[in-house]
Amino acid sequence: VVLNLLLEDPKEHSYYNSSSLNSSKMSLFRGIAISTWMALLLVPTSLAFSSGSGRRMVSLIPHSMVSSSSETASASTDLENEQSYSIRRGDGMTGGGGLPMPGTKSLSDTETIDQEEDGLVRPKVGAEMPNGRPSWFRVPAPSLAAGSRYTEVKESLADLNLHTVCEEAQCPNIGECWSGGTGTIMLLGDTCTRGCMFCAVNTAATPPPPDPFEPFKTAEAVTKWGVDYIVLTSVDRDDISDGGSGHFAHTVELLKHSKPELLVECLVSDFRGDLDSVTKLALSGLDVYAHNVETVRRLQKFVRDARAGYDQSLSTLEHAKKVKPGLYTKTSIMLGLGETDEEVIQTMKDLRAIDVDVVTFGQYLRPTENHLSVVDYVTPAKFDHFREVGEELGFKYVASGPMVRSSYKAGEFYLEHMIKKERTEGNES
Repeated sequence: VVLNLLLEDPKEHSYYNSSSLNSSKMSLFRGIAISTWMALLLVPTSLAFSSGSGRRMVSLIPHSMVSSSSETASASTDLENEQSYSIRRGDGMTGGGGLPMPGTKSLSDTETIDQEEDGLVRPKVGAEMPNGRPSWFRVPAPSLAAGSRYTEVKESLADLNLHTVCEEAQCPNIGECWSGGTGTIMLLGDTCTRGCMFCAVNTAATPPPPDPFEPFKTAEAVTKWGVDYIVLTSVDRDDISDGGSGHFAHTVELLKHSKPELLVECLVSDFRGDLDSVTKLALSGLDVYAHNVETVRRLQKFVRDARAGYDQSLSTLEHAKKVKPGLYTKTSIMLGLGETDEEVIQTMKDLRAIDVDVVTFGQYLRPTENHLSVVDYVTPAKFDHFREVGEELGFKYVASGPMVRSSYKAGEFYLEHMIKKERTEGNES
C-alpha cells in the first residue's frame, strides 16, 4: 500500500478522487505514506522469533536490498560472539578444585591447594564447578531413523517394559552402545534404596516389588538382539532379604539356557556385605562378577551412601573369586572427585591383592545440580598413565579414558575375546 501511494499519481488513484478528500488532505495522506516508508528503512532487516531451542528469522525487507557490507559485518559479529562465548565458557581447566577435607584450614585468596598442609580435597554438592568442559568430551549422536539398531534396541526394551542403566543413569555413551545393538539391562526396577551423591537413579525407601517375569523378558530381549556379551546390573535393593541376588541368578540361568555360548556380566551391589548372596550369584553360571568400589578409600563417605564402604566392597569381590576361582572379577573407579594419584594407585594395589582381573577408570560427570560438583577434569594423558600402571600391576584388562564407564561396549568387546581366548587355551592344555 505504501509503495502504491508513493509511486502512483494520487490524482489517478480512485480513492483520492473521492469527493470526501480535498487536495490538502491528499497531500497530508501522501506525507504520512512517505514518513511510514522512511521508518521502515530504519528498522532492523529482520526480526527473530524464538521457536523451541532454535530461532526462526522473518525478513521484513527483500534480501536483495541488504548490502553485502551488512552481511560481512554480521558474520564478523557472529564470529566474535562465538569466540567470546568460548572464552567465557572455559575449557574446564580453571575453577572447581573441591573443598579442603574437614579439619583442615580454609584457603585464603592467595593460597592454593598445593600449599595446604596435606593437599587433600573433597567434592561437595553445590561447590564451584570447573569453568566449561574440555574439548575431548565428544560422543557420537545416536541415529533416530526408523529401522536403525538404536531404535530397534529402544523399541524392544519399551515393548517388554525393561529398564536400562543407560537411560536411568544418563550414560553419555548410550548412542554408541545402542547403535551397536546392545544395552545394559537394569534388573529389580528403576528405583534404588540408597542415595549415593553421584548417581541420577531414582531413590525410595520402599520401591515397588520386582517384576517376577523380568528374568524371562530379559532373556527374550537379549535373544532378539543377537549379541554374544551382555551386562546385567541393578539398583540397590536393601528392602529384599538377599538384596536381589536370587533374581539375578534366575536371570543368568535363563540366559544361559537360551544361549549357552552367551557371556554374561553382572554388575551388582554389595548385598550389604552378605556373602551368602554373593555365593548364590557367583555360582549361577555368570562369566564376570562386577562390583564398583566407585572411588578411593578416603572419599567413600563423601561419595557413596553410608551403607556402602570400601572394605565391604572389597570383601564381596574377594569372596566371589574364592567360591568360583575361574570367575572373572571387575570393578570401576570414577576420577575427578578430589582423589590423588597416590590414592588411585593404592586402590589398584588393594584390588590386585584380592586378584581382581579388570578395572575401568572414567571421568565423573555431575548429572544435576543436586549431585556432587566435579572437582577437576582429568586429562587423557593422566588416564593413559593409570592404564599403564594398572597393566604393570597385573590386571588382565584396564579400560581408562574420560568417557569410559563400568558397562562400556568397547570394553565388553575386549573382554569377550579375552575370555574366549583364555578358555580355548585352557581347554587345549
